[in-house]
Amino acid sequence: MDFILTEDQQAVKEAARDFAQHQLLPGVIDRDRDMIYPTEQVKMMGEMGFLGMMVSPEYGGGGMDTLSYVLAMEEISKIDASCSVIMSVNNSLVCWGLEKYGNEDQKQRYLSRLATGEIIGAFCLSEPEAGSDATSQRTIAEDKGDHYLVNGTKNWITNGGKSSIHLVMAQSHRELQHKGINTLIIERAFPGVSIGAKEDKMGIRASDTHSIMYSDVKVGKENRIGDDGFGFKFAMSTLDGGRIGIAAQALGIAAGAYELALKYAQERTTFGKPIMTHQAISFKLADMATEIEAARLLVYRAARMKDLKMDFGTAAAMAKLFASEVAMKATTEAVQIHGGYGYVKEYHVERLMRDAKITQIYEGTSEIQRLVISRALLKGELYQPMQPSLQKA
Repeated sequence: MDFILTEDQQAVKEAARDFAQHQLLPGVIDRDRDMIYPTEQVKMMGEMGFLGMMVSPEYGGGGMDTLSYVLAMEEISKIDASCSVIMSVNNSLVCWGLEKYGNEDQKQRYLSRLATGEIIGAFCLSEPEAGSDATSQRTIAEDKGDHYLVNGTKNWITNGGKSSIHLVMAQSHRELQHKGINTLIIERAFPGVSIGAKEDKMGIRASDTHSIMYSDVKVGKENRIGDDGFGFKFAMSTLDGGRIGIAAQALGIAAGAYELALKYAQERTTFGKPIMTHQAISFKLADMATEIEAARLLVYRAARMKDLKMDFGTAAAMAKLFASEVAMKATTEAVQIHGGYGYVKEYHVERLMRDAKITQIYEGTSEIQRLVISRALLKGELYQPMQPSLQKA
C-alpha cells in the first residue's frame, strides 16, 4: 500500500513504527501480565504528537489527515494494543468530537491540553444496561436551570482511571427517548465523581478500563456540547470515526501477528528445511497476507472518505467488521504456526490473540456493524465510490 502514500504520510508511518519498536516493545509483556499502565509511553506519545494527530494546530494538534492517524495506529498496534487504544480514544472519540462539535470556550479550556497529552480524555457512553443499545441511557442529567445534576454509572470506560476529562452521555428528557440525551464535559475533579476498580481483562490489559460513578455531580450548562438533546447524534457521529481507529487497531494486531509468524516460519526448521516451505504453513501465510491486505484497503478507504468529507459511516462499519474478523483469524493462525511456542508469552502471539478479541466487541460489536451495513443497504445507500464514475459523452 506504500504506493498511495505521500511523503508526509510515509514519514508518519516510519516514525510510529520506530517508536513502537524502540519504546513500546521493551516491557510490553510485563505491562500486559501485571496490568501496568504505560505512563511513560503515553507521555512520550503526547510529546510526539500521537494523542492529537487530527486536531488543528490552532489547538496544539498535528493537523494531520485521518489516513496519517490510521497509519500510526496500525504500527503502534502491531506492538502494543493497550497503548493504541489509549491513543484511539483520545484522538477519535474525545479530541475529534470536541473539536467538531464543541464551542470555542470548550476548545480553549480542554482541547489543547488533550491534544498535547497534558491530560487524557474518556468517552462515557456504555452502561450496565446500555451497551449496544445506546439509546437506553440510565445516567440522568437533571436540568436545574443554569446547571445539570448528574447521577448514574458508566461501564467499560477506556482511560477511565487516568483520564481528567469525561465526555458523558446522559438522559435529560426521558420522554423524548434518544432525542433527550445530552453530552456533558465532566472533569474528574468535580465533586461526586468516583472511579471503580480496574477491570481484569483478557486482553489490552495495560490499558485502564473502569466503571465511573456520578453522584449528584453539578455540571454547568457551559459544559454541554451542542444544543439540548444533541447528545445521541454526537455519540453516533463520533463513533463512526472511532470505528476507523479500532479498525486500524485490528489491522495492526493482525499485521503484527503475521510479521511474527512469517519470521518464525522462515527460521524454524523441521525435516531439514524451514517450515515456510511446507505447504500447510505457506498456505496459512498466503491467506493471512491476502486478508490483511484486503482489510488494509478497507481501512484506508474509510479514512480517505472521511478526509474527503464523504458519508463514511457504512465504510467505517465495513472496515471495522472485516478488520476485526481478520485480526482474530490471523492471530489464531499465528499461534498455530508457532506451535507450542505460540502458547507462551515470550513469543508475543498469544498476547496478540487475546488483544484481537476486543476489536470485535468495543465501539460497536461485529453484530452491530452488520446491522449498520444492512440498514444502509435496505435504504438503498450503496457503498459510495471514491470518485464519480466516468461516462462516455
